[in-house]
Amino acid sequence: MAAATPKMAAATLKAPSAPPKMAAAPPASSASARSQDGGGGSGALLLLLLLPPLPGPVGAVEPISLGLALAGAAASALTGFISYPRLYCYFRECCLQRHDPRAAAALQENLDRKLFGQHLVSKVIVKAVKGFLNNENAKKPLALSLHGWTGTGKNFVSKIIAESIYKNGLKSKYVHQFVATLHFPHAQDINTYKDQLQSWIRGNVSICPRSIFIFDEMDKMHAGLIDSIKPFLDYYELLDGVSYRKAIFIFLSNAGAEKITELALDFWRNGRTREDIELTDIQNSLSVSVFNNKNSGFWHSTLIDKNLIDYFVPFLPLEYKHVKMCVRVEIQSRGYTVDEDILTRIADEMTYFPREERIYSDKGCKTVDAKLDYYYDF
Repeated sequence: MAAATPKMAAATLKAPSAPPKMAAAPPASSASARSQDGGGGSGALLLLLLLPPLPGPVGAVEPISLGLALAGAAASALTGFISYPRLYCYFRECCLQRHDPRAAAALQENLDRKLFGQHLVSKVIVKAVKGFLNNENAKKPLALSLHGWTGTGKNFVSKIIAESIYKNGLKSKYVHQFVATLHFPHAQDINTYKDQLQSWIRGNVSICPRSIFIFDEMDKMHAGLIDSIKPFLDYYELLDGVSYRKAIFIFLSNAGAEKITELALDFWRNGRTREDIELTDIQNSLSVSVFNNKNSGFWHSTLIDKNLIDYFVPFLPLEYKHVKMCVRVEIQSRGYTVDEDILTRIADEMTYFPREERIYSDKGCKTVDAKLDYYYDF
């Protein structure tokens, strides 16, 4: 949304077809459709080839007529094959109507390879997303709320989730991102935003039930705005003829980061590792902290009060060793040999807190990319 107006920014958001329910569907592939045309083009071609020779002397078939007949049969055959949904979706992006077992495997693999220091995140996200995709009779949409300091991996994980379900990831026409300060900047326009947000979600889910909605900077969103989508996250089978039960909602926020850090420090000071932290140690206190945070878009939100958020996922602050892991992977992803001296220097340049212990990076891995540009002549 442009800063001057409350209208949606077309460059950022992918508008649904108008009207939403008239979205074009892939070519039909049902058995009834095939029976009406005699089994498709392949059948026509086979019939043509099996015809017996004409009896007696007849005039030769004109080459151009035979060529047109064969071309028409071949085109019909090709259309028949492309009408199969799997083949159609190989060439064009389709809404994920059924669970693809490769999605959960891709999600697990990417989190294991690219996410550091977040054992709780990996465990919860994989189980939540895999279970939801496997459930053909989900009673409500999946709602995940990711919390932690900047640079701990919240945006990165939402990107991995999108990529595990849709090949185009965040660029998919079925994945929709909202940034609070960009799309909802003016407090006086909150009622307009509510109407637009409801219309936006309704239109996109009408086109694709497995739509993904990502709300970034929830800690900067105007209180009360997010409650406008409460009906879509609730236990309704249909709302105005539309089911939202296959949709996925992901909320990203810095709210609650203090509570997460407090727990991590307690474990560290008591000689326990961060891997000893269980979700049950933090989830309830995290949800209460976010609910009572006046600087959070979830302040006294009905989404929390009515238990419509399925998981509050804590992102722990990153330690020195995790920063080094981020630097190493980033260097390798650019195709360069890792220089251990430069790797250490970049990690050392980060600022850490608390001031006495200097355990956690205050920016996580967020500035690693920029620092590499300085040290490497890419």
